[in-house]
Amino acid sequence: MDLAIYGAQSIALGAYEAIHNICPDRKIRCFLVTRQDRNPETLHGIPVMEVGGFSQSLSDQEKQSIEILIATPEPVMQEIEGTLDRVGLRCHVRLTSSGWAELMGYRYSCDRTFVPLQALPPGYHRAELHVFMAKFHKDKPLAGRYELPEWVMPIQAGAALGGERVAGILDCDGENISAKNANYSELTVLYWIWKNRLQHPSAGSEHGYYGLAHYRRVLELAGDDELRLVDNGVDVVLPYPMPYEPDIEAHHKRYLKEADWAAVQEAVRRLCPEYAEFFPKVLGQRYLYNYNIVIARRPVLEEYCSWLFPILNRLEETSVPPASERADRYIGYAAETLETLYFMFNKDRLRIAHAGCRFLT
Repeated sequence: MDLAIYGAQSIALGAYEAIHNICPDRKIRCFLVTRQDRNPETLHGIPVMEVGGFSQSLSDQEKQSIEILIATPEPVMQEIEGTLDRVGLRCHVRLTSSGWAELMGYRYSCDRTFVPLQALPPGYHRAELHVFMAKFHKDKPLAGRYELPEWVMPIQAGAALGGERVAGILDCDGENISAKNANYSELTVLYWIWKNRLQHPSAGSEHGYYGLAHYRRVLELAGDDELRLVDNGVDVVLPYPMPYEPDIEAHHKRYLKEADWAAVQEAVRRLCPEYAEFFPKVLGQRYLYNYNIVIARRPVLEEYCSWLFPILNRLEETSVPPASERADRYIGYAAETLETLYFMFNKDRLRIAHAGCRFLT
């Protein structure tokens, strides 16, 4: 049975690459989208087609013999299923975030480009985990139930800006940049972790792991994963990176104005010249660590925060207009690229493992 992938962005591209690597003989006819709009004309040389036109090009028998893999953000999958049913493409299946992660795990277990945490053997020592999940007072309630692991603690992001209290821990307590949440987004929580946990005398041993998650996105550590960290010397756990065509620099131009992007690069050149030399190589490759999600050993995360936040502070001051005169999350977007730069620069010094990032609906 031929396959078409619904979607034309990073989730769909990652699914294609994994399927192509695992099952090279599986024929993938095209990528499907509702409207062409800003989507590319091809991905990996395979056409991107509007679903209506694709359906009209098929006979009734062909419609029954082609499988559609829906590889998009989960909140829009139900609507896409309705569209497919209306045009007669009824053989379709959802690729959930957990399914996407499983697919990436199979792929990277084979080529070891981004080592899966689950590819490492379980040890005997359970990691001491402290992961803070950023919640905002305007977040919509989750439709389904999700039991948080005991090591995930909700914390209210942007609590200094007011609104209903939605968590017992607030990012405006202690040393903080909570009031800058409009620009920094979930990074106001990372700053709070840095200043009030990592640098605190009671932070615990160097073998403790601290991290950041989102209200709707959390790294999935399941089964024996807590036993794979300490004894395997894992320094950092990151989500599987998302692929982009032609490279991640082109991707960020969709989200950052040219002046902001220039300010990011200037800040790295001024404060971290050794990273600036490596920056073009990172920008010219295809993989990005999205979402600013990370779990790391305490000294590793402290070192990363000590590197990251001075760069972001300079970006605040040199962007046009400066952060004080705007209310968009451009600093949060910029930090995704900086996270990618930092950990790719240090990949030979740090032991990095990867896990799926579950999207909660």
